[in-house]
Amino acid sequence: MILIQFTGLSGSGKTTLAENVKHLLLQNNYEAEIVDGDVYRQTICKDLGFSKEDRCENVRRLFNVGRNLIQEKKIVLMSVINPYENLRNELRSFEFVKTVFLDCAISSLIERDPKGLYKRALLPDSDQNKIRSFTGISDVFEIPKKADLVLKTDSENVSISTNKLYNFILSNLNF
Repeated sequence: MILIQFTGLSGSGKTTLAENVKHLLLQNNYEAEIVDGDVYRQTICKDLGFSKEDRCENVRRLFNVGRNLIQEKKIVLMSVINPYENLRNELRSFEFVKTVFLDCAISSLIERDPKGLYKRALLPDSDQNKIRSFTGISDVFEIPKKADLVLKTDSENVSISTNKLYNFILSNLNF
């Protein structure tokens, strides 16, 4: 089996690609599950904040959920920002883990801003609505040095990225 650990900034397309690829996998009789950081922030990770330690713990908890799904012979799409290279490498030490970097320029993300988060992160410090410690703006995002697949989500359309990811998964499946 395989666990895809997505990495990329907010709005880069992690959830969209995970949903699209899951749909393709299910259509072709593969079992697949999405472990989405936004969803799990409301359940098993709701006690965590956004410090480096909490972000790392968040990813580790999601990985444990994913590892349980791998044992059930499912393809796992772990959709989470995962901003730290050391943590990504920690997960990569498991042979079933592959890293997919959704590379998207900050300017494109600010323009897209589907959740309005960049707008809030760029507010003046005095504004009570400002998001502090926002990954890629006021908090660190380390560009992966060892991604197994890089998808340029600001220059290729969603269907191209989806097909690249789908084919990558199929070519790396271990049963």
